[in-house]
Amino acid sequence: MILEDELHTAYKFGNSSILTFPFPHLYVENIFSDDFYSKIHENLLDPSEMISLADLYSDNPLMSVYKDRMVMDFDKKESMLKVGKNKQKFWTSFYENFCPNFSNILRAKFKKFLDIRFAHLKNLSYTHTLQVVNDKKNYSLGPHTDQPSKVISLLIYLPKNRTQISTGTSIYMPKDPSKINPELQHLHYPREDFYNVITMPYAPNSAFCFIKTNNSFHGVEKLEMEDTDRWSLQYNVHITKDVVDQETAKRNEYRSKTK
Repeated sequence: MILEDELHTAYKFGNSSILTFPFPHLYVENIFSDDFYSKIHENLLDPSEMISLADLYSDNPLMSVYKDRMVMDFDKKESMLKVGKNKQKFWTSFYENFCPNFSNILRAKFKKFLDIRFAHLKNLSYTHTLQVVNDKKNYSLGPHTDQPSKVISLLIYLPKNRTQISTGTSIYMPKDPSKINPELQHLHYPREDFYNVITMPYAPNSAFCFIKTNNSFHGVEKLEMEDTDRWSLQYNVHITKDVVDQETAKRNEYRSKTK
């Protein structure tokens, strides 16, 4: 990414509006310049250069359901080595420029909400992850709020056209909030127990971004099209494990005082 491309994307996010219902989020179109979006498409991966989440994380039984999600994970050396040298060079450059800058941009964008979450914590430290993702027919993702370490999720949609416009990320609300486990709110829940508030348009060069909250329920409706080819970039900001532990301790301390 050259500076002009970074500034274009920073401008789009910096001047977008945050919607607060049912949790803070935003949706932005044309986030990359036309030229850079074309370069991304020139460097989309071949099937042989990707691996399913189920196989990449075969040591985690919970990931076995993700056989229809193909990824290149920048944090997994074995995943990066599957990519041809030219494309690897492009994506490595993207990763090195994109991730550090956008952690700062997105944390600044959602600052007032993050200040509320982390009001009683000290010495915050963050990390980030990035994946190139290609979802195939039958992929779905039930309503969930994300793991406790998650801070911000950025889903960048990369279709060539609008033929799969209805397959974006959905926002949900529980029909009966009392069924939500307050201790494990990041669990995946049955879709029939939730209202689908809205589904983000899976439009070319667009992005859906939100902060993790106790009610940030989102997911993906089952992909039914025979030739589903749902490309995206998935960028996440996390707090480090020591901060997660600090947050958990503060939450337990508060609960013990209010009993």
